Amino acid sequence: MLLLAPNLPHAPSEIPDVGAYATRPWTQANKAHAAQISLLDAQVGAVVDRLRARGIAQRTVVLVASDNGPHEEGGVDPDLFDANGPLRGYKRNLYEGGVRVPLIAWSPGRIAPGTTSTRPTPLYDLLPTLADLATAPAPADIDGLSAAPVLNGAPALAPLHGHLYWYRDEQGVTGRADTQDAGRAKQVAEAIRKDRWKAVRFAPGRDRTVADSAWAFELYDLTVDPGEKNDVAAGNPSVVASLTTLLRASWTDTYVRRPWGLTAVADPSASTLTTTVSNGGARPWPDVRVTLPLPAGWTATPTGPATTASLAPGQALTTTWRVSAPSSAPAVLTPQATTSAPARFTAATRFTPLPAPPTQDSHLSDLPWVSATNGWGPVEIDRSNGKQAAGDGTPIAFGGVTHAKGLGVHAPSEIVYHLGGRASRFTALVGIDDFSTHQSSTGATRAIVRADGRTLLTTATLTGATGPTAIDLDVRGVRLLHLVVEDANARSSFDHTSWARPYVTLA
Repeated sequence: MLLLAPNLPHAPSEIPDVGAYATRPWTQANKAHAAQISLLDAQVGAVVDRLRARGIAQRTVVLVASDNGPHEEGGVDPDLFDANGPLRGYKRNLYEGGVRVPLIAWSPGRIAPGTTSTRPTPLYDLLPTLADLATAPAPADIDGLSAAPVLNGAPALAPLHGHLYWYRDEQGVTGRADTQDAGRAKQVAEAIRKDRWKAVRFAPGRDRTVADSAWAFELYDLTVDPGEKNDVAAGNPSVVASLTTLLRASWTDTYVRRPWGLTAVADPSASTLTTTVSNGGARPWPDVRVTLPLPAGWTATPTGPATTASLAPGQALTTTWRVSAPSSAPAVLTPQATTSAPARFTAATRFTPLPAPPTQDSHLSDLPWVSATNGWGPVEIDRSNGKQAAGDGTPIAFGGVTHAKGLGVHAPSEIVYHLGGRASRFTALVGIDDFSTHQSSTGATRAIVRADGRTLLTTATLTGATGPTAIDLDVRGVRLLHLVVEDANARSSFDHTSWARPYVTLA
């Protein structure tokens, strides 16, 4: 699969030279625009030449498409080139000239030269089409339908869309496009195409929720009027009513996708990596297998099944791996899921092993942390707040008394340390320090100490006036120590809270 997305042709019309168009009696913008198109044509030709040279043209499909109708930006005159042919509209219009573009397909031995198709094929059909051609699974909860039968010479077998829907909320206006919209180019617009009918409607402003009666509705019969010149809405009230209902039904504010493919979630605090392979397709996936390649010295053991003979649509296979590493150096782990559908998925995930537990009595600011959320002082050993030498902690003052090797945080915050069951006692002073109190007296927080999910302590409300709270806790057997600070007055301003002399004593 190769996706090429050149910025051709587009404004500004920047091109090495105008080549064969240098002597044309055109403006420089039009010469450059034509040269852009010729350059794109040459680039597509270079791709085709390479496919032939490599001997893979017979088993390759090349598709060329655009994203919108002709533009007039940068001084380009699309009418000079008759760029939209008999169709009405330009880039940013919802008329056919703005939204209908060529889809050119080339595949020697598969597609006969000169073959055409009238099947409306939106670009979101390409994902299921390519998957179909490659006999690979595709998500089932997408709007796209496979057009592979059209490419394979059996167009009658290609599924058809019940309707196509467009929505436009655009503030970039060009003269020709605004004229086509009768001066309404900055108004919200919708369009729908169903069978022979094409409807375009304009809201009075930019609110798409206004009543249907406030919209200006136009209706065209594309079988006899592909240029959308004759509005026949007045003579077809039942069609207008049904398409209006369908326009409303085509909009959704939220769309929750079905899980698809492989995801991985690292939890270094538990030394685990959880993989989930989900079949969001329409057919069962046979022989699903998840593997976890590892760097040298690493080990991983699945705590549950990592294979299944079949994964039905909508089902998932979740596996938790216990991971062990020779050091605390992070690595990118890339689990893989394979099926005989065929399909192969990867999910690269950064994994940072737990740091080694303390080997002697220590200030926490001298230890590496597992994680630090919303703390500007707890990472002294790594970042030093831009001021202090690494590992010396932040000096903290309460009531004019300064304590060394502290941790400064802001509510809400959480710092996690790996004690590994080796410590017996945790001591500290926690409160809103003198620095923050001098800034404002409105700060109010609570401090919480948790151990392996258990809450060991929750302080009363801390303010500058109350002073710090002394902490002395039994932490024997504790693996992970969590220091948490929460806002206590629904005002997070001036909630800087400090842990002074946070110290662990080994068992």
